[in-house]
Amino acid sequence: MAKPYASEMEQLNETLDWLCQADISGLIKSLMVSINLPMVAIGSGGSLSAAHGLATNHRQFAGRLSNVATPLEVVREPIDQQTANWLLSAGGRNVDILAAAKALIDREPKQLTVVTGRDDTKLTELCRAHPFVDLHVFPPPAGKDGFLATNSLLGFTGLLQRAYISLFGQPEDWDKIVAVLRSMSDPAFSHRLDLNEQAAPLWQRTTTVVLYGPSTRLGAMDIESKFTEAALGSIQLADFRNFAHGRHHWLAKRGADSGVLALVAPEDKVLADKTMALLPDDIPQLSLDLPGGGAAGLASLLAAFKFTALAGLSQGIDPGRPGVPMFGRKLYKLTPPKIPKQKPPYGLSGRDIVAIERKTKQSVDQLMRSGFLQSWQNHLNSFRDGLLNVAFDALVLDYDGTIVETRSRLDPPNEGIVKKLIEMLEADIWVCLATGRGKSARIDLQECIPSAHWDKVLLGYYNGAEVGSLSDDLVPNGEARADGDLQPASELLNANSLICDVAEQEDRNHQITLTTKSGYSADNLHESVVELLSVAGLAELTVVRSGHSIDILATGVSKLNVVGAVMRKIPNASILSIGDSGGLNGNDHELLSNPHSLSVDKINADPKTCWNLGSQGQRGPSILAEYLDAIICSEGSIKFRSGALK
Repeated sequence: MAKPYASEMEQLNETLDWLCQADISGLIKSLMVSINLPMVAIGSGGSLSAAHGLATNHRQFAGRLSNVATPLEVVREPIDQQTANWLLSAGGRNVDILAAAKALIDREPKQLTVVTGRDDTKLTELCRAHPFVDLHVFPPPAGKDGFLATNSLLGFTGLLQRAYISLFGQPEDWDKIVAVLRSMSDPAFSHRLDLNEQAAPLWQRTTTVVLYGPSTRLGAMDIESKFTEAALGSIQLADFRNFAHGRHHWLAKRGADSGVLALVAPEDKVLADKTMALLPDDIPQLSLDLPGGGAAGLASLLAAFKFTALAGLSQGIDPGRPGVPMFGRKLYKLTPPKIPKQKPPYGLSGRDIVAIERKTKQSVDQLMRSGFLQSWQNHLNSFRDGLLNVAFDALVLDYDGTIVETRSRLDPPNEGIVKKLIEMLEADIWVCLATGRGKSARIDLQECIPSAHWDKVLLGYYNGAEVGSLSDDLVPNGEARADGDLQPASELLNANSLICDVAEQEDRNHQITLTTKSGYSADNLHESVVELLSVAGLAELTVVRSGHSIDILATGVSKLNVVGAVMRKIPNASILSIGDSGGLNGNDHELLSNPHSLSVDKINADPKTCWNLGSQGQRGPSILAEYLDAIICSEGSIKFRSGALK
């Protein structure tokens, strides 16, 4: 039996307490990636309202394009890979949201974040099987909603707005919003405003036209959702100006059956008042003035809850328990249509298709139509055959994003990866790391690799500025001072007010690291730094990107220095290189330009090198584990198994 709607309304303050106290550090980390990207917010049912709230926040705070999509749209329509995709589901159990998650994982978007309220579902199981997915589980204190999303919707929407304010606003901004929400969640709120009496004429009409502005869109969308799902009435939605473009004509012909409700934020007040004043006198109308200052969205959501309760009382319907017909239960259990899988072109495996589409950023269908598919198939076969026919003397690996996930880079490496690296060391193989880090990489590796092997592990710190063995605690130098040709660059950056405002600067002898502060685009920071250095005559310095920072490197600093160190140990050595940032400006670009190199994520455009041959829907350490599992160790060399990576 679903919960009575009144009991859910009584728990709103408990939900407010929870969303103010919940740890949102993970959400903030995910948003720090999203703020540089356009966003697709995905949800169904009540979570579709949360998706509208998220998309609005993204436009208003990050200033980026955002779109709202249902699971069916995600499954059936193409989505640009260079997007942040956020999938919202309170229960995480319905077939539609699971189908959307599977479709998105297969498409490998720039970012996929899932926010859900349960930790024991197929959705969370799927996300954990693909670690590149940012999974956030927030079980709401009120438990499962009734028939309509209430506390989970307020909780998710509030958590997300709180995270945006943490990046773009001040703590007092959130405090002001909470004060407004507490006032509105008070059961006496409707009585104080005489909402029951004012709204009563609306519920006597079969259709309610709901007018809104950009900041009150969330409440309007949720009114439509709740009134439709609980069969409380027919809702038409329009913003204050789109209403003027023909939608007003409904009132001219169907005014006797219609009423108008306006959700009015302060910035819409003048326009809303003028609009409502022009409506025919015989059409019932109600304008609800809502607070501004960032509170309008969540305030409009609580207003939607209140209006739903009032409409339910007037019609004798409990919105939390409206009753579900048998055909509705059957509809809910229908599975979404599956995209028919076409037979792969002759000679191509599923892994081949994924590898070629990653490399070319085109579908195999497009390549076939343009006549270039065979050429890329030949490039792939040539590259892979070259890998499989070589016995390698050493392995050079990037660290962050390759051995460990970028977002959890302070955690120890995966046990399976460490076990394979130790197996190589026991077979007398040189295992080398090329990292943008300093001594933290050495400390982490010393904790998981037996000391007997430390002399066979070379580390290139600060992108290859200093190279030493794992046993050498004197490397890197780690002095917090920019030397040589980096010194004028350091002074230039420190003197630039924009750079100081948007980034934290860390100087080392041969590397300057800039980490963006919350809310600022890493793309914009990179562009600004390159321009500043060029204008100042410092264009010879190399500026590279990693998953979490921008590094300015002194002349001669390169991850290829690690390769050079190996060659001095083993002249004419065959070296396998693996990293995650092989694209232009990536900090693995030079390393992965070697003939025998693999990426676990971003790749370059060269058909002769830097391919990503990992499984579809995987990224980072998960793909590295695949590569390592395909390797056979023998005394003094490693080799890929025959037929591997196909």
